[in-house]
Order: sequence, then C-alpha cells, then structure tokens
Amino acid sequence: MDAAQRSVVEHGTGPLLVLAGPGTGKTTTLVESVAARIARGGDPERILVLTFSRKAAVELRDRMALRIGAARAPQATTFHSFCYALIRAHQDSDLFVEPLRLLSGPEQDVTVRELLAGQVDLERLGLAHVRWPDELRACLTTRGFADEVRAVLARSRELGLGPEALDAFARRIGRPDWRAASAFLAEYLDVLDLQGVLDYAELVHRAVLLAGRPEIAGQLAARYDAVYVDEYQDTDPAQVRLLHALAGGRTLVAFGDPDQSIYAFRGADVGGILEFPYVFPRADGRPAPVEVLRTSRRSGAALLEATRRVTRRMPLPRLPAEKVRAHRELTADRDGGRVEVYTYPTSGTELDNIADILRRAHLEDGVPWNDMAVLVRAGARTLPTVRRALTSAGVPVDVDGDDLPLRHEPAVAPLLTALRAVATAEAGDGEDPGADAEADPCWLDTETALTLLTSPLAGMDAADLRRLGRALREEERAAGNPLPPPSDELLTRALAEPERLAVHDPAYARGAQRLGGLLRRARERLAGGGTAEEALWALWDGTPWPGRLERSARRGGAAGRNADRDLDAVCALFATAARAEERTGGRGALNFLEEVEAEDIAADTLTRRAARPDAVRLMTAHRSKGLEWRLVVVAGVQEGLWPDLRRRGSLLEADRIGRDGLAEPLTPGALLAEERRLFYVAATRARERLVVTAVKAPADDGDQPSRFLTELGVEPKDVTGRPRRPLSVAALVAELRATTVDPRVSDTLREAAAQRLARLAALADEDGRPLVPSAHPYRWWGMFEPTESKVPLRSRDQPVVLSGSALDQLANTCALQWFLGREVKADAPATAAQGFGNVVHVLADEVASGHTPADLEVLMERLDSVWNALAFDAPWKSAQEKEHARVALERFLEWHVMDRAGRTPVASEHDFDVTLEAGDYEVRIRGQMDRVETDGEGRAYVVDFKTGKQAPSAKEVERHPQLAVYQLAVGEGAVDDLFGGTRPEPGGAELVQLRQGAAKRDGGETLPKVQAQEPPEGEWIGDLLATAAGKVLDERFGPTAGQHCAHCAFRASCSARPEGRHVVE
Repeated sequence: MDAAQRSVVEHGTGPLLVLAGPGTGKTTTLVESVAARIARGGDPERILVLTFSRKAAVELRDRMALRIGAARAPQATTFHSFCYALIRAHQDSDLFVEPLRLLSGPEQDVTVRELLAGQVDLERLGLAHVRWPDELRACLTTRGFADEVRAVLARSRELGLGPEALDAFARRIGRPDWRAASAFLAEYLDVLDLQGVLDYAELVHRAVLLAGRPEIAGQLAARYDAVYVDEYQDTDPAQVRLLHALAGGRTLVAFGDPDQSIYAFRGADVGGILEFPYVFPRADGRPAPVEVLRTSRRSGAALLEATRRVTRRMPLPRLPAEKVRAHRELTADRDGGRVEVYTYPTSGTELDNIADILRRAHLEDGVPWNDMAVLVRAGARTLPTVRRALTSAGVPVDVDGDDLPLRHEPAVAPLLTALRAVATAEAGDGEDPGADAEADPCWLDTETALTLLTSPLAGMDAADLRRLGRALREEERAAGNPLPPPSDELLTRALAEPERLAVHDPAYARGAQRLGGLLRRARERLAGGGTAEEALWALWDGTPWPGRLERSARRGGAAGRNADRDLDAVCALFATAARAEERTGGRGALNFLEEVEAEDIAADTLTRRAARPDAVRLMTAHRSKGLEWRLVVVAGVQEGLWPDLRRRGSLLEADRIGRDGLAEPLTPGALLAEERRLFYVAATRARERLVVTAVKAPADDGDQPSRFLTELGVEPKDVTGRPRRPLSVAALVAELRATTVDPRVSDTLREAAAQRLARLAALADEDGRPLVPSAHPYRWWGMFEPTESKVPLRSRDQPVVLSGSALDQLANTCALQWFLGREVKADAPATAAQGFGNVVHVLADEVASGHTPADLEVLMERLDSVWNALAFDAPWKSAQEKEHARVALERFLEWHVMDRAGRTPVASEHDFDVTLEAGDYEVRIRGQMDRVETDGEGRAYVVDFKTGKQAPSAKEVERHPQLAVYQLAVGEGAVDDLFGGTRPEPGGAELVQLRQGAAKRDGGETLPKVQAQEPPEGEWIGDLLATAAGKVLDERFGPTAGQHCAHCAFRASCSARPEGRHVVE
C-alpha cells in the first residue's frame, strides 16, 4: 500500500470521506481498513460494510474472508439487503403473512401500468379515487406516462414524503398533477401491502422510518461501532438518512468518486458525496476530513492522461480544492497505454472494423476474448445490432442478460408467440361456454401461423411451406373447389387442425403436423387450469429444438455460442414464468404475456449468471462500472446519443419535488455533466488499450461524432471502408480460393494458396468432423460438371408431353426457368395477380356456357363471393384490383355480345389432348382452350383470354407459340367432337387482353385489345415443337437472359444473371 492508503487504513474514529478514482485500489483499501480496525481490537460483529450491488457485496465478503478469516469477517451487504433484514426483523406479523417479497424493476413497471389502466375503467364507473387533470387523462395508458409516475413515486419515497406529505406539498405549490400522484401513491401502496411486496424505494423508505423510531434507533446505535460505505456517490437522499441513523456522530468511512456518479436516473445525487463533509461533520462540528487515493494501478500513463482530460470539464464544488486537485492528478504506476479514436462513414462499417479490431487483438496480440469488452450508451436500442454484427464476424460475444429485456431474446420470441396464440384462443373459447374448440379451425391467424411454421418450433423453410401449400391447394381442388383459398390460409387451417396433415408427405409436412399437435396440447393444458409455465414447457419439450441447441452448445464455435445464449434465454423465460405464478397465484397466461411484453427494462434477477470465459463482454456503459479489461471499445459515441441531453420526466417533473420546497430542474449543463461522467466511466475501464468509435456521415444532416471524442486529446482517424480482409477463417478461405484462380498472380503464389487450403481442409476435431469444411473443393459450387440424373426426366419411349405455354418457355424464353418452375415445382407460390386471372377466366366460362347471364351486376355479385379468398398486401391494393376486375369483366361482356365477323361460340374451357410428329420426336400436346368459336365458313377459331399487364407486339403475335399450338391442335383433331365428328379447318386465333382497352379505331377503352393470328404457314411451329422436345429429352436446361428475367423467381441463383453468378463462380 502507498502512503495515501495507509492514511485511510490508520483512520481511527469519526467520519471520513475517501476519494478513490478508477483503479486506485479502493476495494483493497476498504478491506485493509476493516482488517486494521479488527486488529486494533474492534469487534467484527460491530462493523458494517455497505455497498450497492450484490456482485460487489459478494466480492467484498470473499476478500475479507481471505484477509481476515471467514469466521471473523464482518457483515458486508447491499443497502437493500440491509433494509430488507431490518424490516423483516421488526415487521408486523399481521401485516405480512408470507415473507416479504421485493418487486423487480419490470414487475413494478407492470404494476404501475396496470393500476393506471384501471383508472380509466374506474372513472367510467364513477369509482375513481384518483383525479388526474383532464389534460393528462389521455396519457394514462401510455408507457411514457407510467415511467413519469414511477419517477414521482420513487422521488417521493427517496425524500421521505408519504401520500399526505406529497399532497400537502402539491397544494402549496399549486400542482394538481402531483396531487393526483399523491392519491395514486396511496392506492399503489395499498396494493403492495395486499400483495405482500415492496419496491426498492419503498423498502429503503420503510427502513428509514423504522430506524427513526427511538427504540430501534437506540438498538442500531448500540449495534455498530463503525460503518464503511463503498460507492458513496451512488447514494440517494433516503440512503443518506439511513446512514445518519446508523452512524451519525460515530465512525463512518465513505469511499467514492464524484466523477463516477452516473445513476441519477435511479435517484442517486452527486451532491451527496460533495456534501458529505458537511452532512457528517466531526464531533466538534468541523467538516469531515477528506483523504485521496492518488495512484492508479489500472491504466498506463498515456491512457490515464487521456481520461484525465475528460475530467477537466467536470467541476467538483464544495470539496477542498487541494483534495480535488489531488483526486484529478493521479499518478500511474506504469508507463504505456494506448488510446485510439476512429470515425466511419456508416454504422455497418463501424461494426465491421470493431470486429476486426477485436479479432486482431485476440489472434495477433494474444488478448483473451474475456479480457475485451464493447461498451455502448443505449442498451435495447444498440445491443442487438452490435451482437448480431460481432457474432456474424466470428467474434464470441457474451451479452449481460440484465441489459436486454427478455422479450428481445431471439429464442424467446417464438415461444411467446405460440403461447399468445393458444392463450388468446383459449380466452376466446372461454367467452362462449358453448363453443367447441375442435370445431373452430379459425382460432389461429395467418401471420402468427406463418411465423410459427418458420420458427425453430416447426423448423420449416420456405421450400417446405411452398410444397405443403401447393399440396393443400391440390387437395382442395380434388375435393371439388375450383378456386381454393390462398396457400397461407390453408397452411393456417392445417396448423389449427393438424390431423389434416396426416395424409401428406412427412418430408415437408412433419414439422407443421408436430407443431399443430403441440399447440393443441398447450391449449388443452391451459383449458385444464394449467399455468403459463406448463404450457410453455409443453411447447418447448415436444420439439427437436432443445436437442439441436444442446448438440450445438457441446460442439462449440460460433453456433455453440449462439446455442448457449438461446438456452440461457429459454431458462430465464421459464424462471420468469415460475416467478410470476408464485407472485400472482395463477392470473393466467395472457396476464403473464402482458407482463413480459410490457417489460421495457431488464429484470434485476436474484442470481447473475457467470460470464462465459471465452467471449467478449458486450454491455452498456452503466453496467460496466466496477469492471476492467485489457482492451475496451466504446462504440457508437454519437452526438445526440452520447450525450443524450433530453430531459427525463419532463411531463410530471419528478426532479422538481424537493423536501423543503420546489427544487430547481436539471439544467442542460447538469445533464451534460452526467453524460460526461458516464463517458469517463466507460473510458476508464481499459487497462492497456482504449478504442473509441463513432459514425461520421458524409452528409451534414447525417450522424456525427460526439463532442466527447475531442476531449481525449487524441486526433480521430477517419476510416472510409471496411477491413480489406476480415481476420476470420471464412475470409481467409475466400481469399485463398480467389488466389488459386486469379490469372494475375504467379503460379507459385497460386500453388501456395492451394497448399494452405489443403492444410485447412485436413483439419478435423476429435470426432473426425472437418473444422474448415469450406476449404475442401467438394464444398465449392461450380467445380464440377453439371450432374446427370440416373433416372431420365422423360422416357424416350413415350411422347414428350408439352403445352402451349411450355413451348413458349422452352423454345423462346428460358429452358431453365421452365424446368425449375414446371418440373421442379420450385416457383414462388401463386400470387394475387394469378388469382385475379383465374377468377376472370371462370366467370367468362360461366357466361359462355350459359350458367351465368351476361350481366355485369350478376358477375360482380359472383366476384364479391370469392374476392376475399385472394390475398393482397393491403386493403387499398385489393380495392384497386377489384376495380380492374370490374373493368375487365365489362370489356369481356362488350366483346362477348359484339359481332365478331359472324363467329359464334361452340365451347368454353375446352380440354384437348393430341399426339403428333414433330421432326424426329413424337409430341403429345395437352391443354385447355379458353374459348372455341366457329366462323361463317365452318372453320374453328380459338380465343385465349389474357389478364396480364403486358401484351406482345404485333410482330410477336404473328408467331405466338401458344396460339399456333392451338391451331395446330385443331388440325390434329383437338376439336372434332365440337364439330359433329368432322375435322374443321383452323380459321385463326386471337388474344383478348381484358386488362387493356382497344385503340380508338377498334372501339376504344370499353372494348378489350384483340390481337389476332392468321392460320400458321410453313413448318415453323413444328420446328419449335421439335426443338422443345429435344431439350426435354436431352435435358438441356440452360439459362437464357432476356426481358423475362425481370419477373423470374430464380434470378438470385441463375448463372446468366449478375446477382446469381457468384453462386457457381
């Protein structure tokens, strides 16, 4: 120990304030002070050590036990634990039948919000005791107003104001909102007493009241000879009053640092430590003495000098000037330390470079992962983004669970979604006792169903959903429904009725069937009086998901770290559900969900999980207090975010409630000082290297670095791009692979890259699994020739089956698109536009066949009956498309009744199937003609209705494959049965574009655009058929780029497109 520490250790009696900056050996000095007092004959049981966090209390107890011996170590506890023990020791046995329980922060938040929401109902019934001003009543159910009310409640209790005192104060000041808050405080306290719980502010307040009773005050005064307080700068007024009761006029040694006072939002007042010498004077009335720990053992000299610069803008009034100077001019016990400040053009670039800094520190400098940290200002707003970026870059990350509300955990979200689905359905059934849950397949909404199907609970991917949706639509058609509902709706019904999936292929239906069964069991569990915890367990335990996470966790690596995080989150969810059940006594799953989803702050759990030994710590700057690492990155130091100068509680102004009168509001200067202290705390966590980063957008109105960056005395470096090659295995493999095929490099370098890839590919774990599978050529797409199936796509002994539309794709557009869409069935699900065309075609058929009169009102009634089965992205889009359908039907009717060169209809939706010779191939043409007509010469004329937004050009119509195939089929007997068994001559064909109006010369907008094709001449259509048949039999499905690519579902993996070429090259 140095001289300053020895001076503190040798302190005898009376008050003492010890100013202890970051890394000055505060805890060591405190422990040695206690040990010296006991060595001088002090009784360990008459020494009390108070601190602010359970973690700090445990550390103090452990260190005192090692230094003094466990049997002789004095009591070391938190303020709240001491208050709890004091109240339990003196509580009225009639007041709390069960042991007193503390509300966590989120639980208090939910309680306040429920009471505020209840105010609305009570006012409606005329039973309200709380009269909020009219201008505030609209705010009662908002989260922001609940936060304001919580602040008023906490402030009142910190100042020792009860409901009556707060009401009197509000009357005197003339604040009706505070009067309402005083009535609400009385109601809130009644509810807490009924539940047998206390919040933290009320706990300390009641302890202070107890300590103020003469008989208890005497007991406390006789119980302790000395009280030591750690982190005194974090005290609030209530805790200061408690210390007066415990040690007023006796020995009180307070350790603290006003430069690290960062918990004003919790009621802490930096003025408390500044006023300590005067609030706890010596016996003769003089101010308490102040000692300063002057040597920093954490940071090197250069790092200490940079952080010291920040304190120059943080005045410390009231304390002796020479003590403040000594506190600010610490001496480093070693040289060194690095401070780096970087700015980046975008947040993505910033995060990529942070990941690179961490990986290089670990791999090049040997810094363990757990000796590095990334600190941010705003938790819920920033932590998820930073975690995703670092994890994807291969940096193992451990996020302090207390920094993120439970509902933000990715693994928790699907469980909460599933629980809400079954709980809402069960509550709905409960409203109607006669309802039959089994007979109601609509208890699940489509959005929830699709979310659950693609979650780990079902484990289905987009391809599975498409295959299952297509199978369900085919099932509907087979059952006689020509216009089945959209796939999404059928998937939802199937999930609600999982027995429907038993007949489908388990390869793509197993996940949905299993999840449907779990949802049903969870509903039954809730219907039988089960708890939210039991329903959650039924959902979780019945899936392969837990096993997958467990296996991933055992394997380690990035996937293992993610699995660890997910398992921790799920365990926390079950613990929260069990705790809620104990607290509320079975208020139901929906109430539990509302509590979890209402939590905007993380719970202060009774047990903190240990930090993972192989991960970078990621947390808020507030959480970092008291911790240290070799390398610290302070990220996202943006102006407007850090400092955040928004005034808290600006509506009810809790900070203006004073014990002796109206307090002055926090000035922007005071808010800036608090934010600067927080930045100082973050910067002083580093032992060897501090990196501060921010975004500096090129645009003046974009994100700009905080003013704090310039206060470190280091010139910021502008980094304009991402790291050239991230220091990760994936990036290394990518660069080595690129080098092996780069024609610009030498053969020697290419060979060296290949050798390194071979070494990486040979690495394996103890089970023989490759550690770097991406280094092995068998994982490289494009290295092999296209594969050939052992089973031919089509038999050469059978005619090649084609349709008119297939011919167009195979011969004129893209054979690969035809193969993937028609044969593989990998096309995107049917769109609303396709449903639009189907509906119009069906109605046109009904008119032509005489089943429906040619009347627009009748057709619109028929349209209304099926329109809601089409899935549109928004109501306005549905309305717009419905109007387009009305116009299309109106055009169809005008065309239907007009004189069409004497042609008359003979059939509608006519199926045909003919076989013919095309070159060296036998081709079977199958399809359906929208309409077949006969002209005055007895020839057959084919009509094809189109509802698309694009029409072919006149030149394209001349050789339109689909129309030509129809006419060729007529010549091969496709319509003989319609003409009395005789074979008519083809008389032409036409496209009727119902979405597009005709030109003025052809009748104008009220008529459809008609594009006619004369009977084909020559052999061009036969040649097309032969070309298409050859491609199918030879399986030549190469890609062809063109205008059709714009709407192709396979562009992202097509080698003919820039966006898909990287997949195979």
